[in-house]
Amino acid sequence: MTPEPTITCVDCGGTAHLLTTWSDEDPPRPGDLAVYRCSDCWDRWDLLLPDAGG
Repeated sequence: MTPEPTITCVDCGGTAHLLTTWSDEDPPRPGDLAVYRCSDCWDRWDLLLPDAGG
């Protein structure tokens, strides 16, 4: 599972960029927290990575 590098900000419609990084030895897994910051309104979005089923 690789999180999207950008998402659409729910508040302003701008682009929120992924801030969280993972090492090659410990890649992202379901349940990990992915933190995004909107480049327009500066809101922060914390999203849990879903399991393979959705």
